[in-house]
Amino acid sequence: MENQGENRSRILLTRLKPAEFTLLDSRFKKTRFRKLSEYIRSVLLEKPITVTYRDKSMDEVLEELILLRKELNAIGNNLNQAVRNINSAHGHADTRLWVNLLGVINSKLEPSIIQIKDRMNKYADIWSQKL
Repeated sequence: MENQGENRSRILLTRLKPAEFTLLDSRFKKTRFRKLSEYIRSVLLEKPITVTYRDKSMDEVLEELILLRKELNAIGNNLNQAVRNINSAHGHADTRLWVNLLGVINSKLEPSIIQIKDRMNKYADIWSQKL
C-alpha cells in the first residue's frame, strides 16, 4: 500500500449508460485487478494497467490434460486394487492367479500409458513452439 496513513474519504459518484458500464466491466475483467474500484482509480489516475491475455487455443490442450489425468487416476486405482489383492493372497493358492491377473492388467495398461506419453510429448512440442 502506498499511503497507509491516508484513508480514502472522498467519494466520486458517476453515472454510466449500460453500454458504457459493460465496456468498462469487460476491460476490467481482462486485468489483474480484483476490484472494479481499483481498476477505475488506476484509469483515472493514469497508472499503468496490466492486462492479462488468455490463449484460447490452449483450452483444448487443458481439456485433454484433464481427461488424461482422470485416465491415469483410474489406471492407478485399478493397479492398487490388484496389488492389494496379491498382497492379501500371499501364501495362498490364489497368488499365482493374481500374479497372472496383474500381468494381464499390465499388458492392457501399457498401450494407454504409451498413448498418454505420446500426447504429452505432442503438447510439449506445441508449447515449446509458442515460446
